[in-house]
Amino acid sequence: MKKGRPPVAAAQNKAKKDTFTVEREDTLLAFLLARLPARGRTTLKAVLRDRQVLVDDRPVGQFDHALVPGSLVTVQWDREATRKPPTRSRLNIVFEDADLIVIDKPSGLLTVATDLEKRRTAYSQLSDHVKLEDPDNKIFVVHRLDRETSGLLLFAKNGRVKQQIQETWETTVSQRTYVGVVEGVVEPAEGTIVSYLAETTAFRVYSTPHAQGGKKAITNYRKIGGNDRFSLLLINLETGRKHQIRVHMQDLGHPIVGDKKYGSTCNPIRRIALHAQVLAFTHPRTGLPCRFETRIPEKFLQITATGAGV
Repeated sequence: MKKGRPPVAAAQNKAKKDTFTVEREDTLLAFLLARLPARGRTTLKAVLRDRQVLVDDRPVGQFDHALVPGSLVTVQWDREATRKPPTRSRLNIVFEDADLIVIDKPSGLLTVATDLEKRRTAYSQLSDHVKLEDPDNKIFVVHRLDRETSGLLLFAKNGRVKQQIQETWETTVSQRTYVGVVEGVVEPAEGTIVSYLAETTAFRVYSTPHAQGGKKAITNYRKIGGNDRFSLLLINLETGRKHQIRVHMQDLGHPIVGDKKYGSTCNPIRRIALHAQVLAFTHPRTGLPCRFETRIPEKFLQITATGAGV
């Protein structure tokens, strides 16, 4: 009589979880099918449905979830395996309804993940926040702020709203006002900067006078304070290009304080002195005007006060 493997041994041999490192861009179900062909499509779809698959320690249930190189994908075969529950966001949520979330992002926090940082982002924290109400809830990035730029940032709660705002951005968003501290005394105290912005292969944005070489960018500024070292500016964007304010202030000869990449030679407050202060737009579902305003960061006021001596 042929002896089979004892049931206990079989149970001990069966892995409770499998972990893989993503080597190239892929979608989640396709990735799992390639790594675990013996499990079968039905089983893998079931563990996804039951949120037993974690991407960088975060449960994911979407079959088409986009994977990036360097991410860790873990399949927990035990349905009762302990998973870290979503935690309430520590972000300053200025406004939230069924369609949108507006936050006041602190300086130093990424909007979305990078190859080096995946969890400590505004996106991941808000994703956890909306999943407290329903594990299937999602969050969508509408626009972004640079890591060291603080201020008002808009997210959507569904793909339809995100797409609607982005496709009608020029008419939906009526005001984007920043406050910034720049080096030197700005003269004239009010003006407009117009150029075409292009980007090098090293991801550095620069101005060009040629339309075929970049995208048109228009920045309006007005000086509202300052001393003999720094000027405090209100900056209004007519266009929303990558690094637009930072490049245009460099073009003006007065780089943003702390912005070494674009010409700054000092960093008295240990951050880039740029803050998204006002955001106004038409609500994509109700059609009502929405306007949000935050306070000028105290450190900006301190270094631009008369006789600050910083």
